[in-house]
Amino acid sequence: MSRRVPLPGADELFRSTGPAAVPDPAPAAAPAAAPAAAAPALVPPPAETVGEEGLGEPPVRRRPRPVGERRPSGRERHDEKITVYCSAEELIDIERARLTLRGEYGLAADRGRLVREALAVVLADLDAKGEQSVLVRRLQGR
Repeated sequence: MSRRVPLPGADELFRSTGPAAVPDPAPAAAPAAAPAAAAPALVPPPAETVGEEGLGEPPVRRRPRPVGERRPSGRERHDEKITVYCSAEELIDIERARLTLRGEYGLAADRGRLVREALAVVLADLDAKGEQSVLVRRLQGR
């Protein structure tokens, strides 16, 4: 008698999350050597109803923030993510700024917080000054 535990197949572990997702029927043949009570019950949950955007929730409409109301989100759980690539020098500059804030000003901030703060400052400047903002001038090469 084998001491190996029977494991479910990939089709039992993974399910499609698309709108046409239909749970697969149970496998036709289960191993006869293992009793049904000993096998782990790894049945995937039923497919969720997917909304228009494919996220399961109706899209959220947000109004643009008025000038001066733009604030970084700070220390909270963030649901959205972007990936930003930077050069080694830019990463060293971010780390140097983080260490300067900690050493000279007693402010602890991680890289993400620094980026969110910088983004809030630049976007508030864009809202307030428009074409004369630092962001527009830098992107135009002036």
